[in-house]
Amino acid sequence: MKIEPQIAAAAAELTAIRRDIHAHPELGFEEERTSTIVAQKLKEWGCEVTTGIGKTGVVGTIRVGNNPRAIGLRADMDALPMDELNTFDHRSTHKGRMHACGHDGHTTMLLGAAKYLSATRNFDGTVHLIFQPAEEGRGGAEAMVKDGLFQKFPCEIIFGMHNRPKLDVGKFAIRSGPMMAGGGLFDIHITGKGAHGARPESGIDPVVIATQIISALQSVVSRNVAPLDSAVISVTQMHSGDAYNVIPQEAVLRGTVRAFRKETMALIKERIETIAAGIAKTMGGSAKADVRIAFPPLVNDRDAAKFIADVAAEIVGEENMNREGPFVMASEDFSYMLEQVPGAFVNIGNGGGEGGCEVHNPSYDFNDDALALGSTLWARVVEKRLAKDAR
Repeated sequence: MKIEPQIAAAAAELTAIRRDIHAHPELGFEEERTSTIVAQKLKEWGCEVTTGIGKTGVVGTIRVGNNPRAIGLRADMDALPMDELNTFDHRSTHKGRMHACGHDGHTTMLLGAAKYLSATRNFDGTVHLIFQPAEEGRGGAEAMVKDGLFQKFPCEIIFGMHNRPKLDVGKFAIRSGPMMAGGGLFDIHITGKGAHGARPESGIDPVVIATQIISALQSVVSRNVAPLDSAVISVTQMHSGDAYNVIPQEAVLRGTVRAFRKETMALIKERIETIAAGIAKTMGGSAKADVRIAFPPLVNDRDAAKFIADVAAEIVGEENMNREGPFVMASEDFSYMLEQVPGAFVNIGNGGGEGGCEVHNPSYDFNDDALALGSTLWARVVEKRLAKDAR
């Protein structure tokens, strides 16, 4: 691997920053401490700094020369609402909050690149370092976009990066076109008629209606979505009743949907609404489905994906750059930014082999061995894209 020596020399500093952020996780739109650290480091290293974009977002800007071209690099900062099971010294100090997805590492890798790029300035143009809040289902990317991110910080191209457990450190993966699924959430409120548990004939049981809806929803993927398309509908919650001997009046179902095409997401939304209302009516009750598309599918621009893959291959070797990486059914709200500006999203190996701990697991931790590599990729992307002789 061709790690930039100046970045390698800062490995201990980057590790300390990453572990400090890990120990003090903050949820979406609450990243006050984290954004303060980011802003302070950027200012210390000579970047222009703008805070408060999308509430707690931070943008650092480095300008070199008069070239009007500009590139954006994005990292997310927020943690998850869960308890950590790790026992190492930098484990979470806040109950019910944990960096279980590696955003502490993503933030630190971009900070490492900022330090290097500010010191060397071996490019011609502008780089915007975008530190995004609230990626974990709270709409941080959308908030930054609506807050005028790309009007205030115009970019011709933008890139994002996420760690991937079970992919060895020193390897990258990407694919052009759709890479990560769009995501949606749904609530289905079912109304029946309450009754005594010993006299079901006098009521309309919303629990039975709910079970029929759950079963029918699985037919959407198998019978409405094209076989060569991909989609998932998961009912993850069911709430109803408080007593053993009471048939409740109401029931609520909640869950998530995923698909790689906007058209498929729209189809699923329509089918959930129709199926829920139809089954409930057939059984004498009523149901109202609220389906919310939270994230559009993440679609990599073909040229941008090839560009960052070429840069990564120069660092780690072509054999360690998988250009046909797997489709990922999880969602990533960087997709909102990619709808505004062409770009690409790449995975960096977090190590662990087959036994590696997946993200969103209470035993997860970002692999510090990947920090310098990620920072080097960001630095090389800027230097290649904004090369001084590439006007």
